[in-house]
Amino acid sequence: MNLGLSDTGALGTGQRGSRLAPDPATTPDAVVQVYGARCSRWRGHFGIHTWIAVKPAGARAYTIYEVMDSYFRRTGSAVVIRKRAPDARWFGNAPELLADKRGEGVDALIKRIGQAAREYPYAHEYVVWPGPNSNTFTAYVARAVPELEANLPSTAIGKDYLGDRLLAKAPSGSGFQVSLFGLLGVLVSGVEGFEVNVLGLGFGVDPFSPAIRLPLLGRLGAAPSQLRRLGEQQYGPLVRGGP
Repeated sequence: MNLGLSDTGALGTGQRGSRLAPDPATTPDAVVQVYGARCSRWRGHFGIHTWIAVKPAGARAYTIYEVMDSYFRRTGSAVVIRKRAPDARWFGNAPELLADKRGEGVDALIKRIGQAAREYPYAHEYVVWPGPNSNTFTAYVARAVPELEANLPSTAIGKDYLGDRLLAKAPSGSGFQVSLFGLLGVLVSGVEGFEVNVLGLGFGVDPFSPAIRLPLLGRLGAAPSQLRRLGEQQYGPLVRGGP
């Protein structure tokens, strides 16, 4: 696979972080985070771009795995692996944390993430709607590494694209989904809850961390349980809205 490789930030992305990622200079533990931020221009009204950030134990910088249409047009491969601030703005839009794993056992997850990224079957394709796109990539990797418990919101258009398959695990790797080319489908999962996809637009409910999932708006309600546990470990009990 011809992967796009770069040590610089994407055009339009600010390189200063938003303080969602632990400082690698003072964090010896391994870290994996999944982020999402509104897309550029008109696409941002409908959906988000997602990416995965990893830092092995002892590493002094983050490696980012993502799919970008600009690299696809330039190189023929949409998969980009590069160093950049993991929580930088995306074309001026602030990122939100969708999954976070740290500490023991995370180095093994990082190896599996790298392998899944290199095995992504749509590296030489990119379609904004209904996929394959950046969210198709993140969902593919998340299915391969279900320990991430990545809860992609309904605004991650393309996460339900399965190519010519009809049945697969939900993007979190928990439960299952049925999807017809990412245009029509249903998802049931212990992480995401229940969601119906109509023309790429997701409508659903998460009964486990009470919230509703809506097109354009994303998740409205309590934070996903994994992120809530992380916040409580760091700051004590809290309640916050999810992505």
